[in-house]
Amino acid sequence: MAGQSDAQASTFSAAELEFLAEDELIEIVPNLRMDPLNLICGDFGPFRPQIATQVPIWLAVALKKRGKCAIRPPDWMSVEKLTQVLEAERDAEKFQPLPFHYVEISRLLFDHARDDIPDIYMVRSLIEDIKDVRFHKIGTGLEIISKERTYALRLKNLSAMEANIVRPFVTRALETFYKLSSPDMIQDSDSVQNRQHQTVNRGPRRQLKDR
Repeated sequence: MAGQSDAQASTFSAAELEFLAEDELIEIVPNLRMDPLNLICGDFGPFRPQIATQVPIWLAVALKKRGKCAIRPPDWMSVEKLTQVLEAERDAEKFQPLPFHYVEISRLLFDHARDDIPDIYMVRSLIEDIKDVRFHKIGTGLEIISKERTYALRLKNLSAMEANIVRPFVTRALETFYKLSSPDMIQDSDSVQNRQHQTVNRGPRRQLKDR
């Protein structure tokens, strides 16, 4: 039970990852005139009609819901770029570089800025295909870890969601490998084997006969 609760504590929920992703910057095109906003996370604006500016995603979504702006999807969400990433993911063993929160950002834009995304159905399909290919790579990597003893692991270009899924398994696996290879564990194992060997070679015991 304790191990299970520790594993759950080390992961984030989908809602928590989405909350973290909302601080990423994205470009909007306002249709209002407004002075700069001085927020704890930074200053944004001034806002002028039809002049693009960058704001956190949470602010872009809030303005979009009120009809105060259009959201410009990031460059990596174009059909051309996603097609290139998908082909590279299929051809290479390494993970292709994508924004750390690419899953959460795309989900937020699909939910709140559908009309601002060109070829949205193709974009959604490509992102799902990329996720599937990357998950297959993760599964293959975890299978290798389960069969081979290792003390360190480098996974480059994982996204937040992917790292969140992998972390508990990898952490437990590396901890197990470390414990099995620790000097104390090896010494205890040798002691047990020596005692077993002495017991086997002690020879037959004399049986006491009743007088």
